[in-house]
Amino acid sequence: MDLSNLPKVDRIILALEKEGANPILLAESAREAVDGLRRSLKDSSVEADRESLFKKALDATRETYRQKNIPSLRPVINATGVPLHTNLGRAPIAEEAVEAMAAVARGYCNLELSLETGKRGSRYDHVVELLKELTGAEDALVVNNNAAAVLLVLDTLAKRGEAIVSRGQLVEIGDSFRIPDIMKKSGVHLVEVGTTNKTRIKDYAEAITSRTKMIMQVHPSNFKITGFHETVKTEELVQLAAVHEIPVMDDLGAGCLFPLAGRGIGEEPLVSRVVATGVDIVTCSGDKLLGGPQAGLILGRREYVARIKKNPLTRALRVDKFTLTALESTLRIYRRGEAAELVPVIAMITAPVEKLAERAQMLAQLMQRQDAEEKYYQVRVKEGNSETGGGSLPGVMLPTFLVELTPGRLSAQELMTALRRGDPPLLAYIREEKLIFDPRTMSEADLAIVAKQVAQTSREKTTD
Repeated sequence: MDLSNLPKVDRIILALEKEGANPILLAESAREAVDGLRRSLKDSSVEADRESLFKKALDATRETYRQKNIPSLRPVINATGVPLHTNLGRAPIAEEAVEAMAAVARGYCNLELSLETGKRGSRYDHVVELLKELTGAEDALVVNNNAAAVLLVLDTLAKRGEAIVSRGQLVEIGDSFRIPDIMKKSGVHLVEVGTTNKTRIKDYAEAITSRTKMIMQVHPSNFKITGFHETVKTEELVQLAAVHEIPVMDDLGAGCLFPLAGRGIGEEPLVSRVVATGVDIVTCSGDKLLGGPQAGLILGRREYVARIKKNPLTRALRVDKFTLTALESTLRIYRRGEAAELVPVIAMITAPVEKLAERAQMLAQLMQRQDAEEKYYQVRVKEGNSETGGGSLPGVMLPTFLVELTPGRLSAQELMTALRRGDPPLLAYIREEKLIFDPRTMSEADLAIVAKQVAQTSREKTTD
């Protein structure tokens, strides 16, 4: 194959620079386009004239340039019905928090400055009082996630000593994060007591020695044990630990500030109720059931939190102004009693099933209207269930209404792949060769976008 007909990069740049492209990215795109054509010509036996190759190079350059300008991290439409979808960034934060973050991002802020005295302050002052008020804790600290919170507490209070944990609580959460591993990393010797399904107070009592520095509870937020099992109440552990003058730590994981159990949704304990049992330190996440930014909350007795704050690791694990701004805004919503309306995750989890039925019917009608002539798919509304996700509320099924789409000329996987690669990317799920759309995690504005995108993608992929 004669490669002399390949267009020069300079000619491509000259032809496209009038379209307002960035010159650096345009040059990169043109070179990549020509390289791609060169590779394809080497593998082809068909001759191509100079002008047709030039046109192909222009089209390839435009597409390459377009791809280079698409951010890697971008918004997606979550049609899976899973509010705390870890792969999709877990909790979307409240609009009030988004606006507060934007305001702080545009300029300077009083992150570590007391506006009252003009002296240096603590970045944690912006959220500590709110956390104390909402949870009943004597003091609080915020780090970058709950795993960091657990690490920091263990490193401060139990390093070079023993921590007692029930075998039924030696959990593994996402990305192979295991409690025994984090203990080892913290320099803490793990002492296992009880069995997987039964642990009694005497098991803890018999394990306490002069080397014991902590009793640790780990809330099973991402799994549930049913049937023949027995656990020890937190109050009993607090009494036992007080006799031996050692702290009790409770890793709650999900961090619930809204009374979901009071609405018949799961059995997740409120953080405030756990603090009220007398436990010394509680750790939990900010971006799960709390519905805020990624953060690890350390709550508890003043003397222990003070020691944790002095640990040099605290600086390495500290949060930035954006996390604190989003967390403060979210906590203020809770304090006003407006979480059910304004914190997206709480609104999604507690959404009335009647409202979900209306959204599902609306989505189905929009899809049918978009496909009135071509008949690329069939849709129907049916009852179903959503899961919370994010290792929260294990085993809890949230009643919902689903839109089930049966593609007529494509496979479900082909259509799902194309939607995922669309603009905006759209995530649903497949069950029995049908695409399932759950309106729980879609806004009303999303419904029209989803319907249009499904119809347009079905049309384009079918005619390719």
